[in-house]
Amino acid sequence: MMNNRTLAFILLTLLLATCSTSQSFAQSRTRAKRLTAKQQLVIERQRVDSLSSLLAEYQKREKDWQKAWHGQKEEKENTQAKEVFTVDYTPATADSLAEQLRIKQVGDALQNFFDNYICEPVALSTDTQLDSLYSARLKALVSPIYFPYNELVRSYIKRYTDSSGLMSRVLALAQYYFPMIEDELLKAGLPVELRAMAIIESALQATAVSRAGAAGLWQFMPSTAKSYGLEVNSMIDERYDPVKSTIAACKYMKALYNMYDDWSLAIAAYNCGPGNVNKALRRTGGNPQSFWDVYWYLPRETRGYVPAFIAATYAYAYHKSHNISYGEPPMPIAVDTIQVNRLLHLGQVSATIDVSNEILKMLNPQYKLDIIPAVNKNYTLVLPANRVTEYISQQDSIFAKDSTFLKEYLNPENVTKKIQATSTYYRVKSGDTLGAIARRHGVTTKQLMQWNNLKNANRLSIGQRLRIEKR
Repeated sequence: MMNNRTLAFILLTLLLATCSTSQSFAQSRTRAKRLTAKQQLVIERQRVDSLSSLLAEYQKREKDWQKAWHGQKEEKENTQAKEVFTVDYTPATADSLAEQLRIKQVGDALQNFFDNYICEPVALSTDTQLDSLYSARLKALVSPIYFPYNELVRSYIKRYTDSSGLMSRVLALAQYYFPMIEDELLKAGLPVELRAMAIIESALQATAVSRAGAAGLWQFMPSTAKSYGLEVNSMIDERYDPVKSTIAACKYMKALYNMYDDWSLAIAAYNCGPGNVNKALRRTGGNPQSFWDVYWYLPRETRGYVPAFIAATYAYAYHKSHNISYGEPPMPIAVDTIQVNRLLHLGQVSATIDVSNEILKMLNPQYKLDIIPAVNKNYTLVLPANRVTEYISQQDSIFAKDSTFLKEYLNPENVTKKIQATSTYYRVKSGDTLGAIARRHGVTTKQLMQWNNLKNANRLSIGQRLRIEKR
């Protein structure tokens, strides 16, 4: 590239040459005829104009050359960039990349959390040394929730860190459920440590059902679930929906905390209900401040609930210190959602795209009959992230299979009959007890009482008709 020094040198040379020529010309003219001052001024102006034109020409040529040089350089760089970054970017590729990114994000988030609590296993000879270690580790879990240590907590820590395999199963499922649970807790302004409540409620089993009839990750009873906006009927039970039930659980926990202004009491109330906690507070007398103050006045099962919560939090954070390992969850970690606006059987999806019916049921446990009842409103279908574009491209083919999978539901009368068929009826006979009837049908006494609005389990009449819901 021609630099400024070179340009100055050329102009100086031209100037000197011009001056020399002008002097020679002036001398010869002087010999011939002396010029007047006005004539000399005209000649000087002509010389200056000539030099200015010459300078402008060289500046223009320099700019044109620089522009052309930079243009060629930029074109070359763009060509090289295209060669390096050109990718066969199909929708399927996009799904795959999204899936890999999600898996990496979850893996990194878990690893970053666990790295803060990795301790080398220590061989301790006395309970005192063990107590000191457990207590110090719990203190390191800085949280708005207080994690005290005592003998009761230690007994639950031993239970969660033993060789039964419970925490290994929980940790595997946590890769799928905990990122979502933590997101909802943070949105609600709640401590993320409350995620451990899902461990003691259901061991992260989305389809768990208790003997009392509580169901889902957060073990809601039907009445409580409905009060927090969950849909529970013959076709759908959103207590099993991981996202919606978590949102409902956040609302419930927030309401309980606002009631007691203490997390230990709020957690206890989640287990046994605020009524039982209020009775314990009244019976204790004085000015009880926490779960530990009313411990002996709570129901027996609730006395172990808060210590179990503390132990589950400990075991999750410090599992590596106890040589607890885990594998992959049974469901894909990376998932996405599709809004469905018409009746759809999960079998229509698995028969059309590359995803098994088992995986679809695992990702969509709220649909009791494997049918998304999207007749009057939209419902969500959860799919593996790497199958979303395949679903969209095959959507017409999927819905075209409705006559095969939904023939009995396409007629509204058949839908009503099918819904009614999810319940059976039993007539009470001489010698029957509610407990015996419940055991015979694989349900609980409390469920029978709820389904039939019974106030007393011991008051049955011969010939009485009892409704029994099928699951």
